[in-house]
Amino acid sequence: MVYDVIIIGGGPAGLGAAIYSSRARMSTLIIEKAGCGGLIAITDNLENYPGFDKGINGFELTSKMEQQARTSGAEITYGEVVAIETDETLKKVILTDKTYITKTIIIASGSSFKKLGVQGEEEFIGRGISFCATCDGPFFKNKEVAVIGGGNSALQEALFLTKFASKITLIHRRNEFRAAKILQERVAAEPKIKIILDTVVEEITGTQTIEKIKVRNVNSSAAEEIPVDGVFIFIGWTPNTKFLMNNKIALDEKGYILTDEQMKTAIDGIYACGDVRKKSLRQVVTAVSDGATASVSAHQYIESQNL
Repeated sequence: MVYDVIIIGGGPAGLGAAIYSSRARMSTLIIEKAGCGGLIAITDNLENYPGFDKGINGFELTSKMEQQARTSGAEITYGEVVAIETDETLKKVILTDKTYITKTIIIASGSSFKKLGVQGEEEFIGRGISFCATCDGPFFKNKEVAVIGGGNSALQEALFLTKFASKITLIHRRNEFRAAKILQERVAAEPKIKIILDTVVEEITGTQTIEKIKVRNVNSSAAEEIPVDGVFIFIGWTPNTKFLMNNKIALDEKGYILTDEQMKTAIDGIYACGDVRKKSLRQVVTAVSDGATASVSAHQYIESQNL
């Protein structure tokens, strides 16, 4: 079968694209590596998505998006995309065990959690290091943890951890947070959270589990050790574009896909949307918008090429 559009990734951007393409009666296949929803599916409470005055659980929201995509006619399959190939008319999406043929491709592969890159990090992933407070917070009831980062995710997760941990040390390498002011106000008012700015983590140590972290002040170079039972890391993202390294799709220096306002990449008939593309704001609402735009662009391409 030749699909009208194959969407790589089942997060909000991919699901948004699928809803629009399916409703346009384009044969649509989503290829998702693990489970639909993307990183937002592990968010406890999404407060800034329109229509939910008290917020909504990320898994609940993306589950509704997935069901809407299926109801609209999109197919969903699971597997890891390792490469894409193009010729003058059709394109191939290559998985580890299968190849699909399509007229257009929408890349919505999102991004992954960025790591600190310090000694002890790899050793303790799953044994005290986490990238998801919603997933692992309950394991740290009445324990002391550190949260690393200064954006919305770091502050939101620090606040969430107050439900479980006895103390949260929030560490940021700059002298002020990047997070929304309302989150900064909540963190400042929370007695369980201790804030340490201008500081980086240099080492994570322990035996079977984490016991302490070594930190250094970036201004004074003063070092200290902080006893903790867990470390939650929220320092940014790495785009999931490794499978694109051997083709002509243009990436920026960080690996994000370059597109125009219609989500077009450097290759005709291939589009990118959501967190995987270079953009100024990475939020669920902009991801869904990107997906809709990419779908409309793909539809217009198919019609203009009489495919």
